[in-house]
Amino acid sequence: MSQKKDNSLFDQIQKKTNITPSELFKLADSVSQANLRDEATVRRLIGQVSKLANVPVPKEKEEQIVKAILNNDMPMDFASLAKMFNKK
Repeated sequence: MSQKKDNSLFDQIQKKTNITPSELFKLADSVSQANLRDEATVRRLIGQVSKLANVPVPKEKEEQIVKAILNNDMPMDFASLAKMFNKK
């Protein structure tokens, strides 16, 4: 991917989420180093994402996400993830 496309992607992400590229990289780094088999770590990461995006995660949704991650049942494609997060 070219530098111009990289910047455009990050610009789009920032416009939609109000999350800066540096915050996004910091989050990605913490996720890449996290033990996703540890429930407390998973809950902490969900809280970080929620706070960063300024979007509250209801307790029921948090439980669903934690269960999916701990059971290695988390979808890996964006469409499935978006569908999971938009379920009511």
